[in-house]
Amino acid sequence: MLGIELTPEHPVERTGALGERAEAAGFDTVFCSSHYNNRDPFVALDRVARATNDVRIGPGVVNPYDTHPVTLAGKVATLDEASGGRAVFGIGPGDPSTLRNLGVDRERGLSAVLQAFKDAQALWQGERVTRDGVHVADDAGLNFEPPQGDSLPVYVGGEGPHMCRMAGKHADGLLFNGSHPEDLAWARDRVDEGIADRPDERGGFELAAYASVSIADDAAAAREAARPPVAFITSGAAPPVLDRHGIDTDRAERIGEAISAGEFETAFDRVTPAMLDAFSIAGTPADVRERAEALLEHADGLVVGSPLGPELDKAVELAGEALADLG
Repeated sequence: MLGIELTPEHPVERTGALGERAEAAGFDTVFCSSHYNNRDPFVALDRVARATNDVRIGPGVVNPYDTHPVTLAGKVATLDEASGGRAVFGIGPGDPSTLRNLGVDRERGLSAVLQAFKDAQALWQGERVTRDGVHVADDAGLNFEPPQGDSLPVYVGGEGPHMCRMAGKHADGLLFNGSHPEDLAWARDRVDEGIADRPDERGGFELAAYASVSIADDAAAAREAARPPVAFITSGAAPPVLDRHGIDTDRAERIGEAISAGEFETAFDRVTPAMLDAFSIAGTPADVRERAEALLEHADGLVVGSPLGPELDKAVELAGEALADLG
C-alpha cells in the first residue's frame, strides 16, 4: 500500500479534487480522517470516488463510539457500492482529545473495535446481528450487501500492544500511527505475535505505517507545517511511547488539555523538536524518502498522513514523486 490521508477540513469538492490529484501522483489508497469537528468523511469520500477510477477509499479511521457500529457498517457498505467495490474500512478507538468533547470515555477500546468490525462483516454477508457488549444491537440487519461482501478489507487503526496483536489475529491490516522506525519495529513484533494465532483462512495481513508527513522544498517550512498534527499525536500517545522518545508526559498532557479547550495555537506552540522528530516525517523530498525507506524496513506499506505540507497541492505531487517506487 502507498496510501494518503486527506483531512476533510476543506469543502468536499476540494477533497475530491485532492483525491484525483493523489491518484495521478501514484497513490493507490485514499483515506479520509474522521473527527466530529471536520466535515463528514463519507460525504468527502463519495466525492473522491466520483473523481477517481482505481484507488481504494475509506475512512482513516472512524470509531465505534460517536456513531453506532451497525450504522458504520451501512455507511461503509454504501461507500463500497458507490465506488464500485473500492471501499476499505478503517476503524479504531478514536482520538481521545476530540472524543473528550463529546463526553466519550473510550471504555474497552479493543473490545469495542473488534466487536464493531466483526458485526460489520456479518452484516455485509447478509446476516442479522444481536449484540449485548460494548454496543448493543437487537436483530439488526442491512437491506443490501456491498459488492465485496464480507471480504471488504478491514484495517484497524491503533498503536497499543493489545490492539496491534488483535489486528494481526483478526483484521486485514493495521494502520499504525507511527512515523519513527523504532515505533514500527516495535509494532511489527506485536503484530507478529497476533499473526502467530491467525487462522489460515483469514489470508494475508498488511502492516502500514500511518505517518504524519510534511513535505516541501524548504525543510524548515515543512517542519513548521507539521506542528498541528504532531500536537494531536503527542496528546494521544501512550506513556511508553512518549518515554521511548524522551518526551515529557506532563507537557504532552498539557497539549491535550489545550486541544480539548479549543486553544489550538497554544497546543501547537508547545510542540518541541523532539516531538516533531518522533511523530512526523518532515522535510525535503530527499528527507521524506530516506525516512520512509527506514519505516518500510519494518512495515509492508505507508500512508502519507496529515498535514502533507505547507502547500497542499504541491505536497501531494512531491510526495508521490518521492515515494513512487516504494508502495
